[in-house]
Amino acid sequence: MALKFFDKLSQNLTELLNDGDDYNVIIEVENKEKSFTAHSNILKFRSSYFRRELENIKPENNNKIIIKSSISAQIFNVILQYIYGGIVDLENCETRLIYDLMLAADEFEIEELTNKLETLLIETKDSWLRTHFSFIYHFIFNRHDDFKKLKIFCNDIVLKYPKLIFDADDFTSLEESALISLLKRNDLQMEEVKIWDYVIKWGIAQTSTLPTNLDDWTKENFFTLKTTLQQCLPHIRYFHLSSIEVVDKIEPYRKILDKQLWKDINRHLLIPERPVKSIIVPPRSVLVTGLPPRAEKPREPFSSIISDEHAAEISTWIDRRETAYNLTNIPYKFELILRGTRDGFAPQTFWNMCHGHACTVVLVKVKRTDEILGGYNPLSWDNSKYYIIDTRYAFCNKSKDDQKRWGPETAYNLTNIPYKFELILRGTRDGFAPQTFWNMCHGHACTVVLVKVKRTDEILGGYNPLSWDNSKYYIIDTRYAFCNKSKDDQKRWGPCFSDLQIFSDKSDFTLDDVSYCRSNDGEGVYEKSSYFSIVDYEVFKIVRKTI
Repeated sequence: MALKFFDKLSQNLTELLNDGDDYNVIIEVENKEKSFTAHSNILKFRSSYFRRELENIKPENNNKIIIKSSISAQIFNVILQYIYGGIVDLENCETRLIYDLMLAADEFEIEELTNKLETLLIETKDSWLRTHFSFIYHFIFNRHDDFKKLKIFCNDIVLKYPKLIFDADDFTSLEESALISLLKRNDLQMEEVKIWDYVIKWGIAQTSTLPTNLDDWTKENFFTLKTTLQQCLPHIRYFHLSSIEVVDKIEPYRKILDKQLWKDINRHLLIPERPVKSIIVPPRSVLVTGLPPRAEKPREPFSSIISDEHAAEISTWIDRRETAYNLTNIPYKFELILRGTRDGFAPQTFWNMCHGHACTVVLVKVKRTDEILGGYNPLSWDNSKYYIIDTRYAFCNKSKDDQKRWGPETAYNLTNIPYKFELILRGTRDGFAPQTFWNMCHGHACTVVLVKVKRTDEILGGYNPLSWDNSKYYIIDTRYAFCNKSKDDQKRWGPCFSDLQIFSDKSDFTLDDVSYCRSNDGEGVYEKSSYFSIVDYEVFKIVRKTI
C-alpha cells in the first residue's frame, strides 16, 4: 500500500518557484522585457526541451540564461506553474489563451500538458475552433508530427464542408501535408474532377515561373509541375472520371502523368472491364441524404450569396452558442425580403422594403472578390427618422434625405480600421480601486471602456465621446448617457453609463459582485444577470489614424 501526498508536494515545489533563492537559470521572455528565475534540475527533468537547451548553454555569473522572446510573460508564468506544481488554472481564461498555451507547451515539449489542452479545446471549445478555422488549419499542418487530434478534428470538418479550405483565399498557401491528408480520404465530399482542378491550381501556385497561358508551356514547365505534385497525383481517382472530364480536364495536363497511367486511363474509358497495370484507387463515398419524390422540383437556393452551411453558422452567431448548429438543427428560416438583382440597387429601395422589419440579416457580395460582408439587426429598420437604436447592435437608421444615398451600414474590417486604440488604464496593471479610474481617466475624451466579466466569456462596455471629469457629478448628455461622479462617490463607483455601472464597496471591482447592468427605466439592455464581478477592465482612448 502506497501513501501519496501529491498536494503537499505540489505546494512545496510551487513555494520553491516563488521563493527566488538558489536559482541558477534565468529565462527572458516577451522580447527580453520580462524575466523568470528557475532551477536547472527541475527544468531538465520536466522538459526534454530545457534539458537540451541547458546542456548547450555556458553559465554567466553562475546562471544560465535562456531567451524566448516570442513567448509572453503570461503564458510562460502558466508553464512554470505547471512544471513546478503540476497545476494549470484555466478559470476565466479566454479560449485564445488556452490555444496559445497549447502551442507553448508543445514548443517546450511538455507532452502531457499539450495533449490535455488539445483535448480540452476539441471537447469544450469547438465553436471557437470553427470560428477561427482557416487560421488554425493552416498553422497546425505546419507542425508536421504534432496535434494529431486537432488535425483529425479539422479534416473531419473539411471533408463535409470542403469549400472552407478549397475556396479560401489562402488555399494555395496550404501545406502539402495538409492537402495530401485530404486527398487520401475516401469520404472527401467533392466531385473528383473539382479535386483535380484544385490540385492543379495549388501546384501552379507553388511555382511563379510557369507561363499563364497553358499553350506556352514547354516540356520543362510540365516537368516542374509534375515534380511539385508528385506526392499528390497518386491520390486522384482517375478511373472514376467521365470521358468528358478526362478530355476537358486531364488531357491538357497529361504530360505530368506517367505514360503508363495515361495509357491505362484511356484504355479503361474504352474497355472498362479489361484489367490495367496502374493501381485503381476506389471511388470516394459521397454522402446521400435521400432522394426527393420524382415529381418534386429541386429546391431553389434560398440565397444567391450564402449556402445552408453559412445559414447554420449565422444562426450560431445570433444565438451566441458555443456549439455550432449543423444542417439538421438550424432553428431559423431565412425569408427573403429584398434582393438587389431582383428589386434594384437604389438606396431608397432598401428603406422602402425593409421598413418595420426586425431580426434581419443583410448580406453583401463584394465585386471582383469572393468576400461576403453583412450584419444582423435584432431591432426594426425605420425610414421615418434618424437615430442610433442601441450601441450593442450598432445599426443606424437614416433620415429621409439620407435615404436617397445610404443603404444599410456595414462594419469596418481589419484592413480599414480608421482608429487606433491607445491604452489609458488596465486593471491588472494599474489596479481595480474605483478612484484609480477617476485619477487616470480625468480629462480624457473619446474613450472606450471594456469589462471582462468574472466566470463568463462576456465582454461589456461603452463609448464616451466627451471627457471624464473627477471634479463634479452630473449627466453630461442623455444622447451619450455616461455619468461623472462626486468626489465621495468616486471611492465606490468606476466608469458609469446609464445601463452599465461598475461599482465596488470594497474598493476593488474584482472582490464583490455588485457591478450591474440596468437602464434608468428598470429594463436591462444587456442580456445577462444584473449583478457581477470582473476579471479585468481596460480604458482606451480612440484616436483617428493619420494618412
